[in-house]
Amino acid sequence: MSIRLLTRWLTAGVLLATISAVSHASEPVKVLMLTQSKGFTHGSVNRKDQPLCVAEVAMTQLGQKTGLFNVTCTQNAEADFTKENLQKYQVVMFYTTGDLPIAEADREYFFKEWLPSKGHGFIGFHSATDTYHNDQRYWDMIGGTFNGHPWGSGETVTISVNDTSHPAMKPLGAEFQIKDEIYQYKNWQPEKVHVLMSLNMEKCKTKRPYMVPVSWVKNYGEGKVFVTNLGHNEGTWTNPMFLDHVTGGFQWVVGLEPGVATPNPELSAQLEAKAKTDTEAAEAK
Repeated sequence: MSIRLLTRWLTAGVLLATISAVSHASEPVKVLMLTQSKGFTHGSVNRKDQPLCVAEVAMTQLGQKTGLFNVTCTQNAEADFTKENLQKYQVVMFYTTGDLPIAEADREYFFKEWLPSKGHGFIGFHSATDTYHNDQRYWDMIGGTFNGHPWGSGETVTISVNDTSHPAMKPLGAEFQIKDEIYQYKNWQPEKVHVLMSLNMEKCKTKRPYMVPVSWVKNYGEGKVFVTNLGHNEGTWTNPMFLDHVTGGFQWVVGLEPGVATPNPELSAQLEAKAKTDTEAAEAK
């Protein structure tokens, strides 16, 4: 084979490999969305005798619109959240409550093998943090455990975006308002999470003297975790700002957009001090 022919052959091979890689990268990610409730059932995940609930419809349509992912929705963790079935997916989404009927061996596989693997990710919506309260592996993975919601579903809150450069935050600006239920947390570990946004206690009607995170990310082995408190109200799932927030978070989880996940406990400490000051100032009036 001549040098010229060899060069052309190698060049063609590199080009075909590149095209194949790009084509593969553009294939929709396979997502398993679990919306089972073993505690309180939110309206957003209540199917009400329909094939899909509001949250499932929103994620199905978002995947189709963006071309980023295809969603399989289930409310049967026992049957579908198994070692065998998880191997079909790259990302799992939870909008859940309570102790889900997932076999111990399957949970162990998820925590020890599936999620820490490169290319895998977990996205938690709203009450995903109100799940497995007594399983340390779970709240260590997700970042914290539901501990009440002083900010009810009818209250409009002001949220500060603490990392405006993160893909999940770019659509939101530096600050925004939304009517949605906001949780506070126990088992919160600021040294393990990167806070993306939090309540601006100074501008919220209901005040508490402590920092309240609203969204965060973390690395989990080579996998990634993205959590957003938003999503209680059914109307949130048709809010373009929320859907852009989720899209950006998803792109980060699957590695399509870069974003920092380095823990920022110093920010949590600053926000904690500010919340205390803001609350004390309001009480003194």
